Amino acid sequence: HTLGTRTSFIHPKIYCNMSLRIGASRSVAAARVINSRTFSAATASGLDYEQTSENFESVLDRFAYHRACAVLRTPTSEACPKAMQAAIDGGFKIVEFTLTTPDCLQHLADFRSKYDGDVMVGCGTILSPEDAANAMEAGSEFIITPVMLPDVIEWCKERNIVCVPGCQTPTEMVNAYRHGAPLQKLFPGVAGGPMWVKAVSSALPFLNINPTSGVDLDNAGEFLRNGAASVGLVAPLFDQAAIAAGDFDTIAKNAEKVIGNVKEVGPMQRKK
Repeated sequence: HTLGTRTSFIHPKIYCNMSLRIGASRSVAAARVINSRTFSAATASGLDYEQTSENFESVLDRFAYHRACAVLRTPTSEACPKAMQAAIDGGFKIVEFTLTTPDCLQHLADFRSKYDGDVMVGCGTILSPEDAANAMEAGSEFIITPVMLPDVIEWCKERNIVCVPGCQTPTEMVNAYRHGAPLQKLFPGVAGGPMWVKAVSSALPFLNINPTSGVDLDNAGEFLRNGAASVGLVAPLFDQAAIAAGDFDTIAKNAEKVIGNVKEVGPMQRKK
């Protein structure tokens, strides 16, 4: 499964009513369980979290259409839902909760239950298949890793789960692609930013690069115009001073600004 150029595009709203019933029921059940007790480790064995190929394609279509993901990590559990709600209020349709945030899976399950079919919810800072299984149990729709981890990529591939692994070099990106990752996260940032993405995506057009570190409110559109498949917004979106001050209006305004820049570029056409 790859992204690239295709002649026809299916609007992701078509998939709102096609969200995997099993995934939706799990997310609601997970929310109830998590709210009543501490989340326990899910099994990483078997194919318990296998998704359909239609679900896999739906996730990729939504990345290609919206092209921007809000990536949140907060030092406190209390700030997490408020900050993410502000990003959604500002226009984000793809969001990522990171495992470094206290009570990450509880918040993920709550937002999946609340926004299922409208906002796509994923989990980041995944370091093992067990982490991935726990995230899927909570209702995650995609998996993000900070570095290139073949065991996680292959675990996801076996289950038709979209995995976006962190890579910093073209070699790592190609290896991630060969292991089964349809999107490759550029992390950390590299010198040259958009021009680096342009050079690599031109030489290796089968890659679908998702820069995160180095993307800000003003240059997100520039990354997309120069070959990025999508972008992730972290610190520039979730201003930590604003979060500490409880100023979530600033987060919403940041979101509105970056989403405006992304929409100017428009959706990416996929090739299957």
